[in-house]
Amino acid sequence: MAAPGLSPYKHLMNIRTRKAIGTVGTVLWLTIYALIAMAIGGQYVVGNGIAAELLFYVVAGVAWIPVAMLIIKWMSRPDL
Repeated sequence: MAAPGLSPYKHLMNIRTRKAIGTVGTVLWLTIYALIAMAIGGQYVVGNGIAAELLFYVVAGVAWIPVAMLIIKWMSRPDL
């Protein structure tokens, strides 16, 4: 039986493991996101006027941040 306040299950990942996985996951996410954003921009946005391009670049430039924030939040949580 575990001591009071302690989980009877050993945590499978410590912070170093989460950071390693999170770093690889962030790089993969940004690579895939950039390729998709370039494909969408090249297919549908480029050549449709400066306003459409500016709007697309602003939205595409910040749309990756929420997913990256979730990954960073997960990988930087403290060990219990």
